[in-house]
Amino acid sequence: MELGSRIKEMRLAKNLTQEELADRCELTKGYISQLENDLTSPSIATLVDILNALGSSLGAFFKEETAEKVVFSAEEYIDKLSDGMYLQWVIPNAQKNLMEPVLVTLDAGASTPADFPHEGEEFGFVLEGRVAVVRGGKRFFAKKGESFYYAADKEHAVVNTGKGRARFLWISTPPNF
Repeated sequence: MELGSRIKEMRLAKNLTQEELADRCELTKGYISQLENDLTSPSIATLVDILNALGSSLGAFFKEETAEKVVFSAEEYIDKLSDGMYLQWVIPNAQKNLMEPVLVTLDAGASTPADFPHEGEEFGFVLEGRVAVVRGGKRFFAKKGESFYYAADKEHAVVNTGKGRARFLWISTPPNF
């Protein structure tokens, strides 16, 4: 990490001259210039003073910016096949997020395992076929183009009630798969 260029970038963002920054830190303009050109290195105490003058801290200064992953390709999906049910986690490692989207494909007559009551909510959008959402012993039917939404506070599962396969996007919050 080049300290000097980061400090210069911060100084310019605050519309300060080298002299103004130096005055705020009781340093010389020449020292700030050398620092920004990576010709000298500050002590920790001096760096803290400079960062305070720039409205920052050591923690914020050294925090590495990680690129946010926004788009995921099919090659990154995680797949699982089990008893007529094919699951695709379309956002890898989504269990660390607030919601977890899963693309579910059920063979005719197949169902998701019964999920015990838990905190959170679940949403589904049927992409193909017909399903029954079984929640608390009651059945609610949804077909292609329809959606379902419920609190996960009762035992629940989704059953393919059609003659062909059923596909739906299932989103749980918080993640529980």
